Amino acid sequence: MRLRFIGKDPESGDHGCPAVWVDEDTQGIVVQGVTADAETTARTVVDSPLPAHEGVVWLPKSMIPLLRKALDGAEPE
Repeated sequence: MRLRFIGKDPESGDHGCPAVWVDEDTQGIVVQGVTADAETTARTVVDSPLPAHEGVVWLPKSMIPLLRKALDGAEPE
């Protein structure tokens, strides 16, 4: 897996979370974020089951520009 770092939340200070990468081989998006709390996770499973090998990640609004950049970077040419 070859990951291209897009960036981290500009409001995170010295912490690395949340952050986003593009997988150069698959053009998939890799996200590091805060594990959602129990209430948020309970709400999400109403719409989509959560298998044991998956998790729900919460990202702040300040990550929107980086997510857009990652999505644009993953677009096939």
